[in-house]
Amino acid sequence: MSESNGHNGLQETPRGTFEGLIKYLRYDLLSGFLVFLIALPLCLGISSACGYPLIAGIFTAIIGSILTTFISNSELTIKGPAAGLIVIAVGCIQDFGGSGVFNGSAGDLEAYRFALGVGVAAAVFQILFGLFRTGIFGEFFPTSAVHGMLAAIGVIIIAKQIPVTLGISAKGEPLELLKNIPNEILHMNPEVALIGATSLLILFVLGSVKNRYVRMVPAPMIVLLIAVPMGIYFQLDHTHTYTFGNHTFELNSEKHLVNVPANMFKAITFPDFNGLKEPKAWKWVMMFALIGTLESMLSAKAIDSIDPWKRKTNLDRDTLAVGIANLVASFLGGLPMISEIVRSKANIDNGARTRFADMFHGLFLLLFVATVPFLIHRIPMAALGAMLVYTGFRLASPREFANVYMIGREQLVVFVVTIVSVLATDLLVGIFIGIGVKFLIHFMNGMPLKSLFKPPLSVEEPDEKTYLIRVREAAVFTNWIPLRRKIGSLNSNKDIVVDLSETTLVDHTVMEKLHELEREFENNQRSLTVTGLDDHHSLSDHPHAARRRILGKPSSA
Repeated sequence: MSESNGHNGLQETPRGTFEGLIKYLRYDLLSGFLVFLIALPLCLGISSACGYPLIAGIFTAIIGSILTTFISNSELTIKGPAAGLIVIAVGCIQDFGGSGVFNGSAGDLEAYRFALGVGVAAAVFQILFGLFRTGIFGEFFPTSAVHGMLAAIGVIIIAKQIPVTLGISAKGEPLELLKNIPNEILHMNPEVALIGATSLLILFVLGSVKNRYVRMVPAPMIVLLIAVPMGIYFQLDHTHTYTFGNHTFELNSEKHLVNVPANMFKAITFPDFNGLKEPKAWKWVMMFALIGTLESMLSAKAIDSIDPWKRKTNLDRDTLAVGIANLVASFLGGLPMISEIVRSKANIDNGARTRFADMFHGLFLLLFVATVPFLIHRIPMAALGAMLVYTGFRLASPREFANVYMIGREQLVVFVVTIVSVLATDLLVGIFIGIGVKFLIHFMNGMPLKSLFKPPLSVEEPDEKTYLIRVREAAVFTNWIPLRRKIGSLNSNKDIVVDLSETTLVDHTVMEKLHELEREFENNQRSLTVTGLDDHHSLSDHPHAARRRILGKPSSA
């Protein structure tokens, strides 16, 4: 496949082989360095938000980037801790008696070691998911419910990190924290809050700038270049008090600055598997395994869609790689990891060619933290909190609500119900409530119960170059996997036509995934065509909107 998008005229598809390592070294090394600049503060911030020691996120990124480079075939994804798992990680820590803000106390250390044991068990499940090729089950979940879950995670991150950004302590459930935001602003620590507000302003301003020269320097690094001198000016490195507006405020270096060990290798911590004897531990095992795997798959698929060379990740192999890396990371004191989308997108933007860019970003992290940890200690916690608030905003931005509404009002209902349910309960319960609402909407739109999990299918060969798949009754997210497997099982040299004329309902998830397959077939010089929707009413003007056959109108098939 020739390269026609301006990537310096390369004529072949780059691959992460030994030859590729040498040939594309300058591209991958540069991108790995730039991604390292983004990853360093984010790994620290995510660790802090999870209630783990700050070094835990660094362990994860180093281990994940090196191991998965040689196991996964995903060329452009960056492996490491992710904001999407914060809610699960901190919930696990607190359920085992930790404070949620690691301070080295006996209780926090015990909860941390129990959580590492949970991480090991979850990694074993992920390895099994990869070995038994369960990657396709990542396509079961309806898109609107998944996006609702991610938006809810964004809201929770915002609620929990605003106090850090303002320099105060706050605890409580997400809805309670959201309600208390005005009060938190009134009681903020002014100097710390100024660092946090400045960091947020930089992230939002630079996030809206499209100039590629401005965007060459990662926004998180610009935040650090400004926040660190501000911290030095406000003397955050030693505990003292100051007066502002007739009020006295305390600045505590242990609380307001990043604290990492001088020798990272002495910080290696091993799991305590006694926690797995408690039934509650297995709830967190399944949440880490299921949600982490789902998020990782979604990220890998999203990065595949913007890969300039249209390379495709083997999701089973990638899940196996993430599982093995999570096993090692949890054994040594690290956070759970996934294929992380923000750093992966930056990897593409910075010109990476192969998976070795991921490895280089991990090696740069190892070199930096092992040699100059005292520089990390200068980073204000408020700056890290601001980065996570910005990450949470991107997950739950008003644009997300608008995008879902454009697809259809029924999608917005599922999206909002999932968000509220996650905030009121937890991730697993919330997403299953969202799925339940999706079921209800499908039944109201005429979906036959008998086609809930397996649509009636038939395959014909109208000519020697084409397969015709006729789908009857309904094509919805719950029965998408049988349809997807049928498409994948047919001769790879023929074109495929999917006839939906005899369906009463085709939902948004199926429409979106069929469009994805159309692009995938086109990249492989084949054709997949969707027909039979002329007699269906689209629930919005969006090309991926759900379709319902007009009542009383017979199929035109």
